[in-house]
Amino acid sequence: MAAKKAVEHSKNFQKVKDYYDRGLWSIDRVYNAVGKWITEAEYYEITGLTYPEK
Repeated sequence: MAAKKAVEHSKNFQKVKDYYDRGLWSIDRVYNAVGKWITEAEYYEITGLTYPEK
C-alpha cells in the first residue's frame, strides 16, 4: 500500500479555518481571503461551498 501524500496548504490556511470554525470570521470574510491568504480549493475545504458561490 502506498503512503498517502500530505496535502499542502497555504501559509494562512489553518488560521483562516480556525477563525471560521470558531465563528470569529463570517463566510464573507473567508470569501474575501481567497487570493490573498487562501486558494479557491481551500475556500471549499473550509466552507464546503464552491467559490464564488456564497
